[in-house]
Parts: sequence; C-alpha cells; structure tokens
Amino acid sequence: MRDLAFRVAVALLVVFVVVALIGPYFMEHDPLRGSLRARLDPPAWLPGGTWDYPLGTDRLGRDILSRIVSGARISLAVCALVIAIAGTVGTVVGTFSGYMGGMTDRVIMRVVDLALSFPVILLALLLGAISGPSFANIVIVISLVLWSQYARMARGETLRVKNEDYVDLARTSGLGHARIISRHILPNIAPSLIVVATLQVGVVIVLEASLSFLGVGVPPPNPSWGSMVSEGRSYVVTAWWVAMFPGLAILFVVMAVNIVGDHLTDRLNPALRGRGGA
Repeated sequence: MRDLAFRVAVALLVVFVVVALIGPYFMEHDPLRGSLRARLDPPAWLPGGTWDYPLGTDRLGRDILSRIVSGARISLAVCALVIAIAGTVGTVVGTFSGYMGGMTDRVIMRVVDLALSFPVILLALLLGAISGPSFANIVIVISLVLWSQYARMARGETLRVKNEDYVDLARTSGLGHARIISRHILPNIAPSLIVVATLQVGVVIVLEASLSFLGVGVPPPNPSWGSMVSEGRSYVVTAWWVAMFPGLAILFVVMAVNIVGDHLTDRLNPALRGRGGA
C-alpha cells in the first residue's frame, strides 16, 4: 500500500508540474477574461452546466479550470524560487555554523532561532501594507521564514559528519576549509537536505495559498489557488464549485508532496523517520 501510494503521489506531482508548465498554452479560455452571461455557471455534469466550462465559472464568468491551471504555474514558480533561495542560504549558513563551532556557531544559531520565531502572516501583512501585494513579497516572506529550517538541519548534519575519519584525514592532508566543506561535508549531508526540500514544497504551497487568501499574495486578477478559495467563500452555498475545486487542488498536491517526502525520508535518511524532516 505504501508503494502504491507513493506511485500515485508521484503521478499526481508529475501531472501538477506538466500542467503548470504547459497547461496554460492549451486552455481554451483566458483565465483573466470573463463573460457575465456565463456568470456562476455550474460544472458540466450539473443541470445548467456546459462542457465549454467543465468545472464551471466564477462570479465574473471566468473559467474555473483555466484559472486552476494558471494558478498551478504560480504555485510551482513560488515553490521553485523559495526552495532555491531558502535552501541555498540555509545550507550555507548551517554548514558554516556547524563546521566552525564555538562562538560563531552560538551567534548564528541565535539568529536562526530569531528567524524561526517570525510570524509569517504578520510579516506578510506588514510587507503588503508597505509595498502592496506582489509575487515578490510572497517569495521574500516565505524565504525569510524557511531558510532557518534548512540551517538547523545543515548544522546538525555537519556536526555529525565533521568528526568522521575521512574529514580528519582531509584536514591532515592540508585541504582548506572551503574544499573540505564542498568535497566531504556537503555531499554527505545532501540526502537530509533533499528530504527537507521535498517536505517544504507542501509547506510553501499552503503558505502561498494562505497569504493569497488573506489578500497579501499574488495581486488580482492573476489567478492563485488561495485567492480563488477566498473569492469563492461567499458562494459556498449557492456556487460551491468556485471554492471547492481550487481547494481540492491544494489538498491533492500537498498530500502527494507529503507522501513522496515520507518515502524519501525512509529511503534517504531513516534517522529522520517520524520527525517530518524538521
């Protein structure tokens, strides 16, 4: 059952990535353009629905399916940028901290503790009030929150690896700190960091959707799964499909990411099993 769940999860993630990358080019309807004649049309299988709008339309007559597909691209872009930025910064800081030790390690870890205490929603609201909602704000806010988790993991793994015999041998042979870190430490802590990065994909998607739901994420009329759910909450009784389908998209993708992350945890780093890569 675990293998079956893993295969299904991988298939869902492949579909998510493919849809995000090329789906918008095959959509019949413009996700930003609506038709008041088609306002709040139900899904095609319900009375009054039409296959022109398979998942129905929203309050402005915009195609729900096209907007979900376009929202997938935004979610994928946010995930890629945040994990690249937060992962790189956190790995460099955590590896340096763990390798150097002493006062340097203690000072850096206090900074990491401070970053871990940042309330992401409050920080996003502050940036949104200052500069307005934007794609860049989402990436900045989530990166500021998540880099510290990579730093903690990289530091812990570096403390474990740096006392191994092959690292001591590298020091004895006269290799510099940068060479030791790049050739002997980073390759050995990479599996743990891959697990963390995989698990953080779901976190990033949920955070992006939450910020967009609150109005400090991707600015309208650009489609985002979180903003679509927010727009549809006023029509839960009369037009449930407006919020239901983007909500299901978030649910399935995050669930698939967590299943894949758990599988990688078991395969790449059994020591993290049951800890969710935190």
